[in-house]
Amino acid sequence: MRHLLPIIALIVALTANATEPTREHHLINDGWRFYYAYELDSNNADYVTLPHTWNVDDTGCEGEYKRTTAYYTRTTWIPKEWEGRRVFLRFGGVQSVANLFVNGQHIGEHRGGFTAFTFEITDAINFGQQNYMRVAVSNDMRSDVLPVSSNTDMCGGIYRDVELLVTPQCAISPLYYSSDGVLVEQQEANAQRASGVVHVYLSTPEDHHVVNMRIIAPDGYEVNYRTVKATKINAERSINFTYDINQPELWSPTKPTLYTVEVSIGDVDDPIDVVRIKTGFRSITISDDNKLCINGKPFVIHGVNMAHDRLNSATAITDADIDSDLAIIEELGANAIRSIEGPHSRYLYDECDRRGILTWVDMPFARSSVGFADLCYYDSDAFRNNGIEQLKEIVFQNYNHPSVAMWGIFSLVSQNRSNIVDYIKQLNDLAHALDKSRPTVACSNSDGDINFVTDLIVLRQNVGWMKGSTTDVSIWCEQLRTNQTWSKLRAAVCYGEEGISKHTCETIERAKRGERLLPARRQRLHHESYIDQLEKSDQFWGVWLDNIFDYASSRRLFGKCHTGLVEYDHTTKKDIFYLYRALWNDQMATLHITDKEWYNRRDKMQSITVYSSIGEPTLTINGEATDLSEVGRNVWRADSVKVDGEATIEASVAGHSASDSATFRVSKR
Repeated sequence: MRHLLPIIALIVALTANATEPTREHHLINDGWRFYYAYELDSNNADYVTLPHTWNVDDTGCEGEYKRTTAYYTRTTWIPKEWEGRRVFLRFGGVQSVANLFVNGQHIGEHRGGFTAFTFEITDAINFGQQNYMRVAVSNDMRSDVLPVSSNTDMCGGIYRDVELLVTPQCAISPLYYSSDGVLVEQQEANAQRASGVVHVYLSTPEDHHVVNMRIIAPDGYEVNYRTVKATKINAERSINFTYDINQPELWSPTKPTLYTVEVSIGDVDDPIDVVRIKTGFRSITISDDNKLCINGKPFVIHGVNMAHDRLNSATAITDADIDSDLAIIEELGANAIRSIEGPHSRYLYDECDRRGILTWVDMPFARSSVGFADLCYYDSDAFRNNGIEQLKEIVFQNYNHPSVAMWGIFSLVSQNRSNIVDYIKQLNDLAHALDKSRPTVACSNSDGDINFVTDLIVLRQNVGWMKGSTTDVSIWCEQLRTNQTWSKLRAAVCYGEEGISKHTCETIERAKRGERLLPARRQRLHHESYIDQLEKSDQFWGVWLDNIFDYASSRRLFGKCHTGLVEYDHTTKKDIFYLYRALWNDQMATLHITDKEWYNRRDKMQSITVYSSIGEPTLTINGEATDLSEVGRNVWRADSVKVDGEATIEASVAGHSASDSATFRVSKR
């Protein structure tokens, strides 16, 4: 039997190869040369490997923040064997405007820094030869490419993967908004039935084809099969297959079940072209008592906003970086991610599908919260059309991901002119027309009609930071509950303010605009007060923390926004990370003493805070027990603790192995 195994394996491999379609994917991330347009020629061009951005150094996207134009060039061998087939270039993301040239021929332009785009280059290439490719990339400020105002830096560059896609002449289209060419519309999804329509877009010189669609359950069984003879094929007109699955295994965050949808052209056993995608069937609704429901069951959102950059990489994020980030988010106990101001890479949503993490995908219609005079909307056809085009790309490129629960229409846009609301209504109607299965959402820090357009609204709150007190949150909640108009909103809440772990101070005062001291203790107290009041109110469909990681923001002090629960290195966790881990993660023991960075102190009467998810902690100071009081869920505090000199603090919980310790010194200077 041992001798037969290699033969069996060879037979299986040959059988698999016999049925494999002719579609090929080839990453071409290496071998690129990079130089700035103002350098005039490429004599001093650097060799770079994608993903790449030019706004990165040892501290990330900060310092000399360049908004300019640069060139990426590469020679690529195109095999003679590909002649007679079609060749496409797919860019995962270029920030923000890209123009592609192949062998000196201008192929096309793409405007928008967060979405993928695909160009066919078949007619411009020479088979059996080296071919010269040049991409002109610009992250310059423009009034006709969204976003024109942003909290995040537009770092520039080809910052996601580039691949060559080779297909037969008759292909499932890679050109339909750079989607898979297969869109699985969900019309009904419950324990008894999943039904809808699979839309297929073809790109072919022929006028008729046999097209097949089948759906394969997680156990490998075929649960649906359809075949049609398509005629009068049009690149903008889909071929539609209805599907009906009895007693489906529904996708949910607790059980992220994925089906395979396979579409092929020609003989099902020997197809011309095949596309396979993973998807899941689920329903998303809001109940009468303002609860987000997945498959009819209430689901409390513990969400985090997530920007697009990190230390030493800026926006040139790899799949390994995403795996690392998702591990931190899962450790936190968050169950939802908001991709702020634009989508992340396809890999992130694939992983969220697999892990059961809900996502909210913004379109880049945003306004910076730093520059209050910022223009975020230009009343021009070019601006409006670009927003419409980017929304279509966002929806179609992420259509099949069951983890994508809602489409974000705007973020922090102000209602200073009525036509802004009209434009938001236009975008909202378009999102509904493109996808009827998901709600629309927006994040707002303004009053007025702007809050009543989208299906859901997330209210950005910051009382207690530069105005009022954090205890005003409970008053605000009550006003929302009792106001005849605002109580009708299907609302969640978003909050988060800045804190730097190494910034310490003796007294905590309300933040002032432009101040350079951002103590993490003030950030911690802000979050402790907010989450305690919000949990007691129980009136929102979700809580969104802004942000999971610090991110580059050149308009802010120190070149970053420090609202994150984790620092810009995506490794160093702040005190507030452990606060929410204690509240949200019931699978991991959390026992954490705060303010460890604050070593030198002056006041002999100290306050010690401990987060514990495993019960009441025992606290000792220099070996002597100290009483703790529970001041919030899983938050314990010892007030008026007298300390003179150096103090070693230790926390433990009876019956648990978890422990934590900290050291500080009190000295009157």
